[in-house]
Amino acid sequence: MQKSLDLKLARILTDSSCNEFILADAKDADMAYGLSAPGQSPEQYGHEASFRTLDEYRQQIREIVKQGLVDIMLMSASNIEILTIRERIFDHSAITPAIRANDTTDIWLAGAEGVYGREPSRCFRSATIDHALCGKASCEAHERKLGADLGLYSITFNNDLERDREALQAYKDFRVEAETKGFRHFLEVFSPNFFGPNTPKDVPTFVNNHIVRTLAGVTSTGRPVFLKIPYYGPQAMEALARYDSNLVVGILGGSAGTTLDAFQMLADAKKYGARVALYGRKINNAEHQLSFVQYLRAITDGRIAPVEAVKAYHGDLERLGIKPRRKLEDDLEATETSDSYSGSSKPKSKQKKGLTPTETPDFSQMTAAEKVQWNLQRIRR
Repeated sequence: MQKSLDLKLARILTDSSCNEFILADAKDADMAYGLSAPGQSPEQYGHEASFRTLDEYRQQIREIVKQGLVDIMLMSASNIEILTIRERIFDHSAITPAIRANDTTDIWLAGAEGVYGREPSRCFRSATIDHALCGKASCEAHERKLGADLGLYSITFNNDLERDREALQAYKDFRVEAETKGFRHFLEVFSPNFFGPNTPKDVPTFVNNHIVRTLAGVTSTGRPVFLKIPYYGPQAMEALARYDSNLVVGILGGSAGTTLDAFQMLADAKKYGARVALYGRKINNAEHQLSFVQYLRAITDGRIAPVEAVKAYHGDLERLGIKPRRKLEDDLEATETSDSYSGSSKPKSKQKKGLTPTETPDFSQMTAAEKVQWNLQRIRR
């Protein structure tokens, strides 16, 4: 079956003013988290930590694929094997399965004791390209259509010569292998995850410049089909989106936040040049994922505005008999959501640790996630 991703990419590259928008569900949290990866279970009491099972997580994937409103379903290699290779749920679907092709150390967040997300990112790949294509270490030619021929490759630049060179070398090795095996990829570029003496003051410009420089040496057969980056705001998005008409720019969802956070960021990103959005935690933490995805698609199609979508979503929850996690008025608030795996969110109106916009905090007393948030708030101000 022809995939909506391929059709939309072709239209976007032919006519950048078209209304096409690519939406992805990032169900790859098991590559980052531990038992909490499938998300909160609706059957919890008080402050009890209760999470869905992996079987329930896979069932959510099946249901969203059946719904057919997203264009990409991003998964781990183990779930690709079960759902794509064994169950064949994508054979008669317009949705493209994709695999997380690498898992750098800044997403190693398996439990509260892990410190990896606060250390400078290092390269690592659990799955090989062959495991994505056919589920085993070496594929025969006829087996390469069994699994996923699309993957997410992630890279984090920290303005550190040795670490960044290591990351670029690993990405080069991956690209060469992918090209020889007919494997496509999209490139995710995170904000710096480590704060030290060389931390860039202007993170959005630093990330944009690294993307441009990295891809300048890559010919068409090895280039990513699109980008996945944090949404830093209109100026940074417009600068990157207008730089190269052959470069399709997308955003990552970041931490869950309020429903308005998710809907408004999607509308804003599209307005200023994004043509792809990959939402993971924002979908996974929704009270009713199918309804949530329905409104994401309606927003990208221009059929509803973010505030009205939040109200309509709450109306759906009421009709379904599902108790919302927030009251409607609270869910209509905008918060500062983190663009890193280890971050958290807070109301935009509040300053961290009582700081005014001109004050400099004591970085030695802040976590890595708090440093990221302070830096991003400074940029936005």
